[in-house]
Amino acid sequence: MNKERYTQALILVLIAAVLFTAGFYVGKGNSSLKNAPMGLLNATSTESVDLGAFWKAWNLLDQKFSPGSSTTPLISNQNKIWGAIQGLANSYGDPYTVFFPPVESKSFEEEITGSFGGVGMEIGIQDGVLTVVAPLKGTPAEAAGIKAGDKIISIGDKSTLNISTDEAIGLIRGEVGTSVVVTFGRVGVKESITKTLVRANIEIPTVDTKILPGGVFVISLYSFSANSPNLFRGALREFVQSGADKLVLDLRNNPGGYLEAALDMASWFLSTGKVVVTENFGDKISPEVYRSKGYDIFTDKLKFAILVNEGSASASEILAGAMQDHKKAILIGNKTFGKGSVQELIPVTSDTSLKITVAHWFTPSGKSISNSGLTPDIEVKLIVGNTKDGVDPQMDAAVKYLTK
Repeated sequence: MNKERYTQALILVLIAAVLFTAGFYVGKGNSSLKNAPMGLLNATSTESVDLGAFWKAWNLLDQKFSPGSSTTPLISNQNKIWGAIQGLANSYGDPYTVFFPPVESKSFEEEITGSFGGVGMEIGIQDGVLTVVAPLKGTPAEAAGIKAGDKIISIGDKSTLNISTDEAIGLIRGEVGTSVVVTFGRVGVKESITKTLVRANIEIPTVDTKILPGGVFVISLYSFSANSPNLFRGALREFVQSGADKLVLDLRNNPGGYLEAALDMASWFLSTGKVVVTENFGDKISPEVYRSKGYDIFTDKLKFAILVNEGSASASEILAGAMQDHKKAILIGNKTFGKGSVQELIPVTSDTSLKITVAHWFTPSGKSISNSGLTPDIEVKLIVGNTKDGVDPQMDAAVKYLTK
């Protein structure tokens, strides 16, 4: 598999050059085969499935459904098939496994390849609820005070109940300069929070550095882009040249990005061959193990802390999990988001596609990132009472740990 796997919280997609032929296996029972569209009879499954209930429902709807008005267009058999496949995908209970019928498929492909306006927040499904993974630095979402962990109640006048992340992204994105109204729920706040966000071109900074009192060098990493490894190497050079031996890597509100970037960064701290992450495909395919390239320039004298929170996801969790498991760094902050799955976008027909979760990430010690995220070694929560006047208790805890 291509090691430049994109692991971002939302659009975690490989465009696979694989033709996928879908069909229903016609099994036992009193199925009305004479009414079945021929496309459904091209069975590829090796296991017999009784579709009697499906065809009974199909026929009952054909016979009895009454449209709301005389102008309601008839539903074509093909649209019924798209709806059935959507239901099949939904039955797996995975928010990232989604079927795109023709209109949605074209829209999704444009979104992952084109340029468009957004508000600068990564979103995902957490505990069945559409949730902000992280507001991105320097974006309308951050300026509006949106926080990682905020629950999205509605987008415009559309409720987010049972909405997919891809549909939500389509509602939030739009022409630069236009606005979208989003209503949030926040833990500890009784009333819902409504924000009018003006869409903008989103340009995300990748790396910032600074030195704090006590000789603590801080690298703030905001995303795992294709250029992140080079920028991270430059930041490490600054750290070495500073003469400091205390390092904080701030991965808070970093929603992830390229797997290859996380592997390269981990390699600065791990010897050759050390496991960084395992891609587990279940029982269908043997797991793929990704290992350190072995740059390994730091000795055991390095004092290293990584800041994480509920907005740290995907590639952030891969890097932080490897450092924690190999005891190269201590994690400080809040439990991470838990986005540890991999999706492929696979054509079904020439104008439809399935986005399917095909694997999950496991840390070197075998912990599933998807199941519960990463638990910090030192938990420090940010609340209204301890963050006044720019105070950062999580950073303070890291400095205290490194300088004790």
